[in-house]
Amino acid sequence: MRLLLFVLLTFAGILNLVDRQIISVLKPEMSAELGWTDEDYGAMGAWFQGAMALGLLFAGPLVDRIGVRWANPLGVFSWSLAAMAHGLAQSIPQFILCRVGLGATEAMGTPSMIKTVATILPPEVRSTGFGVINAVNSLGAISAPVLIPVMAGPLGWRGTFLVAGLAGVVWTVCWLIATRKTPLDAPPTPAAQPDAPRRPILKDRSTWAIAGAKFLSDATWWLLLFWMPDLMHRQFGVSGVALGGFVALAYTGAAAGSLISGTLATALMSRGLPVDRVRKGIMLGSGLLVLVLPATLAAPNAWAAAGILAVVLAAHQGFSTNLFALITDVTPTDKVGRVTSFGAFCGNIGGMGIVWAAGKVLTMGLGYGPLLLFASSSYLLALAWIQLWLPKITPLADRQPAPVSLGH
Repeated sequence: MRLLLFVLLTFAGILNLVDRQIISVLKPEMSAELGWTDEDYGAMGAWFQGAMALGLLFAGPLVDRIGVRWANPLGVFSWSLAAMAHGLAQSIPQFILCRVGLGATEAMGTPSMIKTVATILPPEVRSTGFGVINAVNSLGAISAPVLIPVMAGPLGWRGTFLVAGLAGVVWTVCWLIATRKTPLDAPPTPAAQPDAPRRPILKDRSTWAIAGAKFLSDATWWLLLFWMPDLMHRQFGVSGVALGGFVALAYTGAAAGSLISGTLATALMSRGLPVDRVRKGIMLGSGLLVLVLPATLAAPNAWAAAGILAVVLAAHQGFSTNLFALITDVTPTDKVGRVTSFGAFCGNIGGMGIVWAAGKVLTMGLGYGPLLLFASSSYLLALAWIQLWLPKITPLADRQPAPVSLGH
C-alpha cells in the first residue's frame, strides 16, 4: 500500500507541474483572445511566484499540524480548484487573482512531498525516493509542452484548465480511499521524543544550513528555467518550435541526474558509508560538474550547448535530491514540513532575485557571461555554507537521546 501512496505522490507532482505550465504553453492563444501584453504576462508571473513564496511560510506549519494524510489531498484539491478558476476568468485582475490562488495553494506541494517521503519510506531508501520523484517531474517538464496543446486542440484553453483541475479532484478521491486504512504516523525521531528539548526551527543550525543552500542552488535552477530559451535564441538563433528538442535534451539530463544521485546515495549508505560523507560527496561532485556552465557560451552549436545544459541540470538535481534527503536526515518528523517550507521560501527568494538581476544585466548589455559565472559557482558556495553550519551531518536516528533529569 505504501508503494501505491508513493506512486500517487509522484502523480501529484506531475499535476502540480501541469497546472502551473498551462498558461505558459498556451500563452499565444490566450494573449490573442484576451489582448495581453508581455508586461501583463510578466505581472501575472510575478504575482504567482510571490504568492507561492509567501504561501510556503504558512504551508509548512499546516502540513506538520494536520499530517500527510490530510495535507496532500488538501493541497491537490485546493490548487485544482484554483486551476479550474482560470477557465472562468475574463480580465487581467481576475487572472492575477487566479494566479495568486494557484501559487498560494501549490505551496503545499513541496513540504507535503518531503514529509510524506519521510513518513512512508525508511531512511535508507529515501534518497532513491527523492531521486525518482525529481526524475518524474523532470520528464513531466518535457512532456507537458506536448500534452497541453493536444488537450487544448479539442477543448480550448478554458477546457484545458477545467480538465487539469478535474484530474486533481480525481487524485484527491484516490488518495483518500488509499489512505483510509493505512497508518501514516511516522515513528518519532529522537529529537521528537516527549522528554527531548523543544526548539524553534530558526534556532537550529540545520535549518539555516538548508535555507542558505536552497537560496544559492535554487537561484541557478530558476535562472535556467526562465532564461534558457532566451539564451539559446541569443547564442544560436533557436526559437519557437525548434527549441523543443534542445529543451527536452536539457531536462532529460535533469531526470537522469535525479535517478543516478538518489540510487547512488542509497547504494553507498547501504554499504556502510556515513551519511556525512555520502551527502557532501555527491554535492561536491555535483558542484564541480556545474563549473562547465560558462562553456555554453563557447559551444560550437546549439546541440553542444544543450548537452552542457543537460550536464548542469543533472548536477542540479543531484545536489537537490541530496539536499531534500538531508532535511529528513537531520529534522525531527514533526518539523519536516516547517523546515522544508522555510528552505523552499529562501529558494524562491533566491530565484526571484537572480531572475530580476538577469533582466538588469542583459539590459546593460553585459550578456550572459556574468550570470553564468555566478551560477557555475553557486553549488560549491552552497556546499561551503552547509559545511559552515553542519561540519558533520549526524542523522537523528544515530544520535543518543539526551539524559532525562529526574530532579531531587
